[in-house]
Amino acid sequence: MFAKLKNTLLHYWGVLRRPAVHYSLGFLVMGGFIAGIIFWGGFNTAMEATNSEAFCTGCHEMETNVYAELKGTIHFTNRSGVRAICSDCHVPHEWTAKMARKMQASKEVWGKIFGTIDTREKFLDKRLELAQHEWARLKANDSLECRNCHNFDYMDFTRQSKRAAEQHSTSLASGEKTCIDCHKGIAHELPDMEGVEGWQ
Repeated sequence: MFAKLKNTLLHYWGVLRRPAVHYSLGFLVMGGFIAGIIFWGGFNTAMEATNSEAFCTGCHEMETNVYAELKGTIHFTNRSGVRAICSDCHVPHEWTAKMARKMQASKEVWGKIFGTIDTREKFLDKRLELAQHEWARLKANDSLECRNCHNFDYMDFTRQSKRAAEQHSTSLASGEKTCIDCHKGIAHELPDMEGVEGWQ
C-alpha cells in the first residue's frame, strides 16, 4: 500500500518537474491560460464581494456606528433614488488604486481582531483619528471618490445657495481646495473637533 502511494507520488512529481516530456507545449500553454482565467475570475469576484454593502456592514462596529449614521443622510435616501454605498466613497474605482486601498484596509482587520473599536465608547474615543486618516486620504487624491459622482463641470451654480456657488466657482475651480475641505461630516457625524487646527 505504502509503496503504491509512493510510486504514484513520484510519478506526479516527475510530471510536475518535467511536464514537457509528458504533455505538449500547446497543452501546457492552454492549461496555463485557462488556469489564469479561473484564478483571475475568482480573484476579481472576491474583490467585488468585499466592495458590497453587506460585506462592509457585516461587523457590528460598522453597522451600529458609521452605517447607522449614513442612513440619515442624503447619500442614503434622496428624491432621485441614487444611493452611495460604503465602497463608493471609501474605495477608488481605478483598479491599481483599488488594490492599494484594499491592502491598506487589510490593516483594519487587525482592529477588528483585537477589538480596537468593538464598543461605542472605544469607537468615539478613536473617531477623530479614524476621520483624520480618511480626510487625509481624500485630500491627497483630490477627493477622487466624491468626483466619481459629483462632476464639477456639470454643476448648475444657479441652483446652489449663494455661498456654495461662490465657493465652487472660486476655491474649487482654482484648485486651492478639494471637496473634503468643506464637506467633512457629509455622510457621517463629525468627531469632537475641539482643538483641531484649522477648524472653525
